[in-house]
Amino acid sequence: MKIAFIVDTFPKLSETFILNQITGLIDLGHEVEIFAGVQPSENKMHSEIKEYRLLEHTHYHNEIPPNRFYRIMKAIFLAAINILNHPYVILHSLNVFNYIGDAWSLKLFYKAVLFLTKGKFDIIQCHFGPNGNLGALLKEIGIQGKLVTMFHGYDIRLGIKEEGNIYDKLFRYGDCFLSISDYTSKHLLTFGANQKKIVYHPVGINLDKFPFRWNTAFIELPTPTRIMTIGRLTKEKGFFYAILAIEKLIKQNPDLRIEYQIIGDGPLKDKLKKMVEDLKLEKIVHFLGPQKREEVINALKQAHLFFLPSNAEVLPVVLMEALAVGLPVVATLVGAISELGIDGKSGFLVPRGDVDAMVERLEYLIRNPEIWPDMGRAGRQFVEKNYNINTLNNKLVDIYQKLLYGRLP
Repeated sequence: MKIAFIVDTFPKLSETFILNQITGLIDLGHEVEIFAGVQPSENKMHSEIKEYRLLEHTHYHNEIPPNRFYRIMKAIFLAAINILNHPYVILHSLNVFNYIGDAWSLKLFYKAVLFLTKGKFDIIQCHFGPNGNLGALLKEIGIQGKLVTMFHGYDIRLGIKEEGNIYDKLFRYGDCFLSISDYTSKHLLTFGANQKKIVYHPVGINLDKFPFRWNTAFIELPTPTRIMTIGRLTKEKGFFYAILAIEKLIKQNPDLRIEYQIIGDGPLKDKLKKMVEDLKLEKIVHFLGPQKREEVINALKQAHLFFLPSNAEVLPVVLMEALAVGLPVVATLVGAISELGIDGKSGFLVPRGDVDAMVERLEYLIRNPEIWPDMGRAGRQFVEKNYNINTLNNKLVDIYQKLLYGRLP
C-alpha cells in the first residue's frame, strides 16, 4: 500500500507514537510519504529519522511562495502541467466561491498539487482531528484515498470546546476514525461521528527499546530517590502542581533525599524555572530539556519513580514507556489514564490538582522501595499485553485492507 501521513510537525521529539507507526509500516513493506504543516524548531531528532531516510519523504504543505506575483506565476505553470490529468482537483482547488480565502490565496491549490505530484495514495492517514479536516478538504476537491483519522488529546479537547462542530466535514468525508481509548470513542460519538466508522486502535511503543528496570526482588532505599516526569511544559501537563508537591514532600519529610527530573520543553519553561528558584528548589528540581528517544530511555533506566501530574491527557505514551521500563507511577485521574491498568498494582492514581494526594502517594512509594520490582513487573506485563507497537501496526494494516476491500464501513 501507498500511505500518506498528514501531521502537524515532522519530525517532532514528543510524537514518537507517529514515528512508531511510520517506521512500523515501512518495515511491513508499505510506502509512506509524510505531509507536515511546519518544520520542527527542535535541533534534535530521533535516530530513526536518519535510519529510514524519512526527511527525503517529508513535504511541508504550508510552504508556498511568499511573493504574490511569483506565487501566481508558479501556480499558472503548475496548473498547466497538471490540469489535463487532474482537471477536477485543479479547478476545485481554485473555487473561490466554495473555499474563499484558501482558494484566493492559492493555499489550497498548492496543497493539492503537492499531493498530486506524489502520485495516488491508497490511504490518507491523519493524526489529530484538525489534520483530518485537511484530509477531508482534499478529498472533497478530488484527492483520492481512504481517509483515516486518529484522534489523540488536544483535538478531543478542541472538539469538546466547540461541541464537535469543527469536525462536521471530516465526519462526512472520513472513512475511518481511530480511537485510542474508550474515552475518545465516547467523545467522537458525542461529536457526531458514525459509530460504524469508529475503530478502537491505541497508540503503542516498541518494547524492545525499553528494557525492564529491575533485576532484583528487593531494593534498598536509594539516595537520592530519582523521580521523573516527561512532557511538554504546558498548562495541560500540570507541572505547577508537581513542583508544589515536591516542595511539600520535602518540607513534611526532611529526612528524605529526592531528585526531581523534568524532560521536555515548552512555553512555560521560564515560568516554571522561576517558580523553582522562588521556592529554592534548584538543587532538587532539574530541567533536562528536550531529549532524543535514546536519552529518554537511558534516563528512565536510571529513575526510580515516574510522576505524571497532568491536568489533561488522553492516553500518554510516556506513561506506557515508564510502565514498560518498570517504574512505579503516580499519575492523575484524567482522560483515559485509568485504562492503563494503574490500580495500585503498578502505581497510583490521584485527583487532578490534588497536591496532598500526590505527596501522600509519592511518600508511600519512596518509603517502601521493596514493592517497586513487583509493581514494575505488573506495569510491564500490562503494556506488553495491550500496547505492543508491532502487534498494533499489524492490526492497523488489517484495518487499511478492510477499508480498501469494502469490509469496513
